[in-house]
Amino acid sequence: MATAAQTTAIPTRAVSGTSQMRRWGSLGLYLFLTVLTIIWLLPVIAALITSFRTMDEISMKGFWSLPTQMTFNNFSEAWNQARVSRYLGNSFIITIPALVGMLFLSSLSAYALARYKFKLNLPIYFMFVAGTMLPFQILLLPVFRLTNALNLYNTHLALILIHTAFQMGFCTFVLRNFMRTVPGEIFDAARVDGASEFRMFWQIMIPLSLPAMAALATLEFTWVFNDYLWAIILLQDDTLKPVTAGLATLRGQFNTNWPVITAGALIATLPTLIVFIFLQRYFIQGLTLGSGK
Repeated sequence: MATAAQTTAIPTRAVSGTSQMRRWGSLGLYLFLTVLTIIWLLPVIAALITSFRTMDEISMKGFWSLPTQMTFNNFSEAWNQARVSRYLGNSFIITIPALVGMLFLSSLSAYALARYKFKLNLPIYFMFVAGTMLPFQILLLPVFRLTNALNLYNTHLALILIHTAFQMGFCTFVLRNFMRTVPGEIFDAARVDGASEFRMFWQIMIPLSLPAMAALATLEFTWVFNDYLWAIILLQDDTLKPVTAGLATLRGQFNTNWPVITAGALIATLPTLIVFIFLQRYFIQGLTLGSGK
């Protein structure tokens, strides 16, 4: 009897020790991830603190010193005197048409590549994929000369068309792979009922593709809204620049008002943050599509 009790106690102690090791491992993992999160948030925290400070205090004590006084004047100065309100309007003028254009055109091309079988289907699909791998830096001069030849230089239309064209490859790649998972029997039934091809695309495929399109809309809105390189290449007038290029003009050669620039940058992040908050449910659904297959 004593031997049996001792034998029973050994597995119990082993299970208890394993559970304790798992708890310590989970605690260590949480602490490690917490430290990484704090490190990642340090620039954001520094920018937030800087936006409420004065330039005199930063010049005397440095960026990482504790603030002695807080002010909201930097945000009003960035909005009015630094013309962030105008730059934000330009960003929306560029981003929204480009986003609508790239989603509509890429959904059409993805639908054709996903639902039709023809000889050049795969070569055309690989062409879209190859376009996403092309570094756009090597195309700066050709695009600049093209927009200049078409009299589109220094216009919002140039940026709208460039963003639409350059992002169509990635959008087509994502939507085509999603649309191939939609059962073809749905379209066969709609075709028997007399639905036209465009009606099947608009009333069947587009509603079923909303999670993927919402995920793409979130990503593309962020990428286009935060674009800086194409804005400084294709736009010259300060009145036409988006918020990223407009904030860069606030930096002087000898003196820079960092609190005002930081406040303007924080204001500029609000649209992308709001878009993600409203579309995060669809964004997560779009990222996890097919994960259970």
